[in-house]
Amino acid sequence: MILLQAEHIEKTYGIETILQDISLQIQTGERVGLVGVNGAGKSTLMKILAGDLSYDSGTIRIPKEVSLGYLAQNGGLESERSIWDEMLSVFTHLQQEEKELRELEAKMGDPAVIADDKRYQQILENYSHRSEAFKEKGGYSYEGSIRGVLHGLRFADMDYQTPIRTLSGGQKTRLALAKLLLQSPTILLLDEPTNYLDIETLTWLETYLQNYQGAILVVSHDRYFLDKLVTIVYEIERHRATRYVGNYSRFLDQKASRLEQELKRFDKQQEEIAKLEDFIARNIARATTTKRAQSRRKTLEKIDRLDKPIMHNKSVHFSFEVSKMSGNIVMKAANVAIGYPDAVLSHGLTFEIEREERVALVGPNGIGKSTLLKTIVGQLNALKGDVQFGSNVTIGYYDQEHRNLNLNNTVLGEIWDEYPQMLEKDVRTLLGNFLFSGDDVQKRVSDLSGGERARVSLAKLMLKQANFLIFDEPTNHLDIYSKEVLENALYDYPGTILFVSHDRYFLNKIASRVLELSPDGVANYLGNYDYYVEKKQELAELAAELAAQPTKKQGAVVQPEKTSYELDKEAKRRERQRMRRLEEIEATIQKQEADIVKWEEELCLPEIYSDHVQAKERNDLIHAARKELEQLYDEWSSLSEE
Repeated sequence: MILLQAEHIEKTYGIETILQDISLQIQTGERVGLVGVNGAGKSTLMKILAGDLSYDSGTIRIPKEVSLGYLAQNGGLESERSIWDEMLSVFTHLQQEEKELRELEAKMGDPAVIADDKRYQQILENYSHRSEAFKEKGGYSYEGSIRGVLHGLRFADMDYQTPIRTLSGGQKTRLALAKLLLQSPTILLLDEPTNYLDIETLTWLETYLQNYQGAILVVSHDRYFLDKLVTIVYEIERHRATRYVGNYSRFLDQKASRLEQELKRFDKQQEEIAKLEDFIARNIARATTTKRAQSRRKTLEKIDRLDKPIMHNKSVHFSFEVSKMSGNIVMKAANVAIGYPDAVLSHGLTFEIEREERVALVGPNGIGKSTLLKTIVGQLNALKGDVQFGSNVTIGYYDQEHRNLNLNNTVLGEIWDEYPQMLEKDVRTLLGNFLFSGDDVQKRVSDLSGGERARVSLAKLMLKQANFLIFDEPTNHLDIYSKEVLENALYDYPGTILFVSHDRYFLNKIASRVLELSPDGVANYLGNYDYYVEKKQELAELAAELAAQPTKKQGAVVQPEKTSYELDKEAKRRERQRMRRLEEIEATIQKQEADIVKWEEELCLPEIYSDHVQAKERNDLIHAARKELEQLYDEWSSLSEE
């Protein structure tokens, strides 16, 4: 079933065309990704589809029964309520129905009602129908759903009675997403939902959305997220949308293949046109061949000429070089503690980095990753311990907040002030590679977008020719194509890299080693992001297994470390145990629901409803079963997410 259909949508601002002849559709269960360079019009289209923005022409068709839920980019939840009360407001209709069911139950226990067989039968029949409908709507599990979503979006450690107005912008954005997920609209419209999410939360969101019953349209620069989630990709390019079937990686392959075929058709047509033009030029003036030449001219005029396909979008172009090589050991951290005098974020940090390594620093939000980078580059003092650098090490530091930029400078002046020996034409050429052309170089840094500031910072970093690059979230504000250019530049870079990033695609491509930061030190994983995730899972399963074993008595023989084969067997055994428990829970839920139906039917029998004691007994059984059902649903939800 087609849930949403947009045809020939156009949108302009003054004389600037944003969208032109945009058509797309979303069908039941589809996960659709919307991609394109910054400024292509993705957020504009999302606002139009959500009904938040008008459009100049075209048609949007949405069936009446289809509901839309829209998460704007950086759209935070504003409310005077507490976290729990705001989430609970999604289920006001269920709370009202539950209240009415309790009132019916009270009536069924009223001796006066019990004495009136006809009235009691009517109330009981009404109760039975409404109770079944209530269950179908999730009436017995909505509080468990709230807890599950809040836990997944990292609110588990927070007091749910906290007023929303006291939260940070990032927390409000996550709460807006939480409320939207609980509302479960037919179509989710998500504009950059991965903003403000750490890697663990991103993984949870991917799983949740993969199992979401409705359809999804999502804008994201997170390629790993798109690969995991979407099955359809629409690319907005040159004001128009093109549809591709598959995830993001498949889209790249299909687009490359399409452009190659279009170029072949264009070249073939150009060859045909050249032959016709040559024949006409050689034969039009000759009496014996002029008719044939005129015929060829008519053929030439009828040709529907193809535009030459543009093989690549205009994108940044740069590379990182080093002015001199460093020694083999680039840096050492010995028992370092980081943070602030009144708040130690992490201590006992001991590690070293060798030349040409690409080291990713990971860990949950707030653990001190950016603080560690600032400590290494000397912007903050270590609370304890020592950071030493090897011979000939020169550092280039990329700050995610771009504090190294002078907001009062022009783009041209920002480069020229730091490298005054450069000729103006060379500075302009450099800035052209970073998409600053013509009058763009006279823009003030304070007027630049986040993506434009990122490009200026990268340009300055490239000129430094440092042999040890330290990046704090380098892909923030960059569109997908600019990220790919950055990846390629770093992949070919001959120096050493230490970086923090939430972009798992970027982590996977660049990292050769992962350092996981914790409050008590760092753990080392020799591999990329996927390897890190795999090993973390193995270690978590092993720790759970060891925790479940009885404590060894003093003097007991210590067993040798288990092989990877043994660990794999244990992991598979634990997975079988998890699946068996899920089956047990599902069977118990089915039995409890059947029992509730049976007891409700028994309440309709004259010998039961006429006996106040037996009627109360059935009602008590129903209440107890519902309470157990809620616990079972919570356990099932927890096991399903593992």
